[in-house]
Amino acid sequence: QVQLVESGGGLVQVGDSLRLSCAASGRTFSVNAMGWFRQAPGKEREFVAAISRSTGSTAYADSVKGRFTISKDNGKAMVLLQMNSLKAEDTAVYYCAAKSGAYGISRYATSYDYWGQGTQVTVSS
Repeated sequence: QVQLVESGGGLVQVGDSLRLSCAASGRTFSVNAMGWFRQAPGKEREFVAAISRSTGSTAYADSVKGRFTISKDNGKAMVLLQMNSLKAEDTAVYYCAAKSGAYGISRYATSYDYWGQGTQVTVSS
């Protein structure tokens, strides 16, 4: 099992920046990619960004490309999401996810095996 704990959410204003962290523990050696997803009230969970633990390759949703940056610290089994130029529509609960099994990053929530509890990000206009 892998446990994921997110931190760094909060209330900010439009245009501000925020950094989310996700710390992994347990059988982290089995994890080959990690990602961030978000879910706004009344909407489905959507992909935000993902990163390969071995190659560092990344993928982003079009809505955040150029504003968000995902990075990793393998030594600390941690993944970060730097969010800049935040918009009101970025308001959501952000979830960290980890996948094992087949290698490669994925934009699909069903590909991920482990999930954190989520952290609220609210962007006020």
